[in-house]
Amino acid sequence: MNAALNDELSLLRELVVTLKAALENTQRENRLLRQKVDALVRRVFGSSSEKLDPAQLELLVQLAVPTVTSPAPVMEKPKAVVNRPRKERAPRLPEHLPVVEEVIEPEPVKAAPEQWRCIGQEVSEQLDYEPARFLKRRTVRKKYVSRTAVDPVPVIAPLPPCLQERGLAAPGLLAQVLVSKYCDHLPLFRQEQIFQRRHQVHIPRQSLARWVLLAADWLKPIYEQIRTGVMAGGYVQVDETPVNYLEPGHGRTRQGYLWTSHRPSGDVFFRWETSRAAECLQRVIPAEFTGVVQCDGYAGYPAFVKSRTPAIELAGCWAHARRKFYDALESAPVSAGWVIRQIQYLYQVEAGLREERAGTKLRQAVRAHQSRPIVERLRKALLKYQASRRHLPQSPMSGAIEYVLGQWSALTVYLSKGQVLIDNNLVENAIRPTAIGKKNWLFMGDADAGERSAIIYTIIESCRRRKLDPYAYLKDVLTRLPRATNHQVPTLTPEAWAKSKKTEQLQTIS
Repeated sequence: MNAALNDELSLLRELVVTLKAALENTQRENRLLRQKVDALVRRVFGSSSEKLDPAQLELLVQLAVPTVTSPAPVMEKPKAVVNRPRKERAPRLPEHLPVVEEVIEPEPVKAAPEQWRCIGQEVSEQLDYEPARFLKRRTVRKKYVSRTAVDPVPVIAPLPPCLQERGLAAPGLLAQVLVSKYCDHLPLFRQEQIFQRRHQVHIPRQSLARWVLLAADWLKPIYEQIRTGVMAGGYVQVDETPVNYLEPGHGRTRQGYLWTSHRPSGDVFFRWETSRAAECLQRVIPAEFTGVVQCDGYAGYPAFVKSRTPAIELAGCWAHARRKFYDALESAPVSAGWVIRQIQYLYQVEAGLREERAGTKLRQAVRAHQSRPIVERLRKALLKYQASRRHLPQSPMSGAIEYVLGQWSALTVYLSKGQVLIDNNLVENAIRPTAIGKKNWLFMGDADAGERSAIIYTIIESCRRRKLDPYAYLKDVLTRLPRATNHQVPTLTPEAWAKSKKTEQLQTIS
């Protein structure tokens, strides 16, 4: 009987151990799931900014146990207080607007103007708006015959070159449709409704879609010219964003991608692909390109570079690295806060370089002196965190450490190359207008519509960067393109157009 009792006790102990282990495993999974849910809630509903209060970070750093013995971080020098002159107050209304003046006379003056003498005036101004309007642009070509000819042949002026023979849409209307769709993010069906309800002009959306196709075909040479300029500098930032498109014949949507290439201080180039595969980069980055491609940690980029080695070098993005630790801040406030603070020091160095408008050589020298010690200290700390196994393998903190260490060689490229920026934020900023558009039109009509969108988004973004009115640019260029030759295309890019307009203004002033 004692033997049976001992067996039962042994089974109960084993059961308790098993249940305890299962409970601990469940609690661990519960914590991980809570961390993931919290991170998702912050990403969806929280602030998009990753900036933290410096005092909060300082508190986290003070709570942290020193991980690596190293020199003190580089801090900005205190700035002297300078009494800056007060900025002149901007005019209440823009000065360049045309003025419609209305003079109101008092009733006694109207009755007997000869009895009154004007001694001054009171002027008040309001900002007004007149809605856009349609008009008929009629071209009249008169026919003539010679008075002296025996058998007179009629003479008539030829029609000026146009985008489409017998086409209904003039360049101004085409420019308005493009700007409304790709700059103001109005889908074509909404434009159709606006034209009908506000202007009593019925234009079927099928016609609008054909006009967009027509304009994109004419703008494609300018688009290719912009692409050549983006890829000519030996340094380009690349990112991609998903866009749904309608699959023909099935009524379902599939996912395509707008691949975005950006040359810092230059233009942005969009290319449409129906997938995110590494082979798409073969078409995004031309075969003759050599230099640095800056990107995020997507595995497709290293796979692409292997086919181009050693012509292309990958540079990483410290903003993506910081984002990983920002997501881990709640689950590991001390460790993640310390890492974020080190990355903040790196950005302080970059802020000083921007303030000084440093060139390539100066940036490279300052980074070697100030940023590299911070980066080395950060690497030692991450390796120590990883070896200590103090964070669960599937926790956000462990994922962040693994991501950064896996990207380490790419993240340190900017230290030795002064032309490379610390992050990929500029190309992400270029993608934002397309993200706003997706919320309105939800998906593209078909896969071919993706290429048209890439062409027009490239043109619109190039105008935006130069603070050009996209409507004025597109109307002028679409008017001139039918008469332009291939050699004149470089003079029609937004960059060249902005320079020519500036020259015209200077000539007018002088």
